[in-house]
Amino acid sequence: MFKAAILLKRKDGVGKDEFADWWLNRHAPLARDLPGVRRVVFNLVTDGPYDGISELWFDSAAALEAAYASEHGRRVAADTLSMVAERTRLPVAEHVIKGE
Repeated sequence: MFKAAILLKRKDGVGKDEFADWWLNRHAPLARDLPGVRRVVFNLVTDGPYDGISELWFDSAAALEAAYASEHGRRVAADTLSMVAERTRLPVAEHVIKGE
């Protein structure tokens, strides 16, 4: 399984509440429907240099790239750029220490 964490900073002029509403109610359904995505988690940052951190799981890095290269993936990326000034995608090796 491949996981990507995506760090997001909202555009100047976009308020925190506006960002949260857009991200959770408009953007999340688009991300949920990315081709091949296995799991999607959105984390709103309450204090720090970023406004949101999304976690996306795919079968492989190639599957993530293929998802974003698809027509739907391009729509997801365009929607992100409509509200986000900075987007940093990081490949992540997850190590669960305690959890379900």
